Amino acid sequence: MITTPAQAPAPQILVVTPVQVPSVTSPEALHTQAPPLPDVGTALLTYSERVRQLNPNDLAAEIALQGDPGNAPLRQMQLALALMHMPQAVDTARALGLLQRVVGSTAPEATPLKPLARLLAHQLMEQRRLEDSLERQGQQLRENQRRIDQLNERLEAMRAIERSLTTRPPAAPNGTRPIPP
Repeated sequence: MITTPAQAPAPQILVVTPVQVPSVTSPEALHTQAPPLPDVGTALLTYSERVRQLNPNDLAAEIALQGDPGNAPLRQMQLALALMHMPQAVDTARALGLLQRVVGSTAPEATPLKPLARLLAHQLMEQRRLEDSLERQGQQLRENQRRIDQLNERLEAMRAIERSLTTRPPAAPNGTRPIPP
């Protein structure tokens, strides 16, 4: 029997690539560097804060300036944020519609906006639910006040009848009834 020597495994080569270690920055140097560019979410929050501080006339002008956002998710978000600060229910519904368009958008620029749009849409739906509940309670309060007024009128009518019955002449001193004339 002839045996062949076992082949030795192929030598492995280890390649070492030098890595540049980031330099350690002092805290003072961090404050002197330019601030990082804001992301889209930060920019939207800044915009929301700006429109929140506007008076109603300036806010209406800002909404008019925004115009039709078309299919641009960022512009839809901006208009929705402005509309959220308007007190009318129509504006709230319009803002909700814009936010739902952002959530349903397939555009790549809508992807980072979707979590904020979902949050704001949820908040607006909750706000509408509370406004509807408040309106129902207001209607119930008005109806209860109307019933109270009706019952007070009936009570006053009964008191008037009672007063007219008690205006009879007083009874005679010995328990005898006076003779009617």
